[in-house]
Amino acid sequence: MQTRILGDPARGSDLEVSALGLGCMGMSEFYGDTDADEAERTLRLAVELGVTLFDTADMYGPFTNEQLVGRVLGPVRDQVLIATKFGNVRDPENPRNRWIDGSPDYVRQACDASLQRLGVDHIDLYYQHRVDKKTPIEDTVGAMAELVQAGKVRRIGLSEASPDTIRRAHAVHPVTAVQTEYSLWTRHVEDGVLPTLRELGIGLVPYSPLGRGFLTGTITSTDDLDAGDFRRQNPRFQGDALQQNLRLVEAVRELAGRKGVTPAQLALAWVLAQGDDVVPIPGTRRERYLRDNLGAADVELTADDLAALAEAVPVEAVQGDRYPDMSSIDA
Repeated sequence: MQTRILGDPARGSDLEVSALGLGCMGMSEFYGDTDADEAERTLRLAVELGVTLFDTADMYGPFTNEQLVGRVLGPVRDQVLIATKFGNVRDPENPRNRWIDGSPDYVRQACDASLQRLGVDHIDLYYQHRVDKKTPIEDTVGAMAELVQAGKVRRIGLSEASPDTIRRAHAVHPVTAVQTEYSLWTRHVEDGVLPTLRELGIGLVPYSPLGRGFLTGTITSTDDLDAGDFRRQNPRFQGDALQQNLRLVEAVRELAGRKGVTPAQLALAWVLAQGDDVVPIPGTRRERYLRDNLGAADVELTADDLAALAEAVPVEAVQGDRYPDMSSIDA
């Protein structure tokens, strides 16, 4: 597996990770039925194949995904980097109740709880999962900086943060990475976030680089999804938006066929081609999809390939919001 540095090495960035990480959320929740045994096999296979960056969060499960990741990766702790997140709070008695909390007291409390669930003495990369608009970002990042000084956290990151928030946070303590959705059909970060990250020397970690699985070409209807799959309520998977988006996926499928790769590999290769400071974390719970995804690291796209993809999937052609409710996004 090739490796990349998250951020700008010329500015002191030194966090070397596999070119593709692994998003672990779906192993525990949100995408329908789960299989703990297969999830464990997939995690172990990822390590064998050279993946070093594993992404989880306290809210996934809820609260169980960190335990899964920590249990499986514990024996190879010195070979991997674990990233987790805080800030999306879920009521333990009713997990459907959620709110955002970036208060300093909660930052410290959440970190200690994650350390315990993961079974580790430090977190390699600690993200604020969503920006708390009630708490100044300086206060939140100040508390995160204290965790770094205490040795509980090695580096800090943000998720779904605006350029202004990123600048303010970075002024308090160096931000190593910003995580946000980025793929062929979700490119809003190119307008302001990505230029800001490159100006400041911060790495980009795209989640859902396969459009929540849509760009694989395996989803043609919500009937293809488990009853408990949250994508059934996603605007891009509904009605007229779905039909329009399916035409885009068919174009990706045709280009992938010409290149002799799978649609997933082509879509991931496009994300990788956006810069050496970009490290996508496609999520999967199945071994066969993991192998397919990691094959993208060996796909080289020519200028003609990139131009063909830009023509096949114009930014303005994608229909539907990314989430049913966008109010938690730091615009």
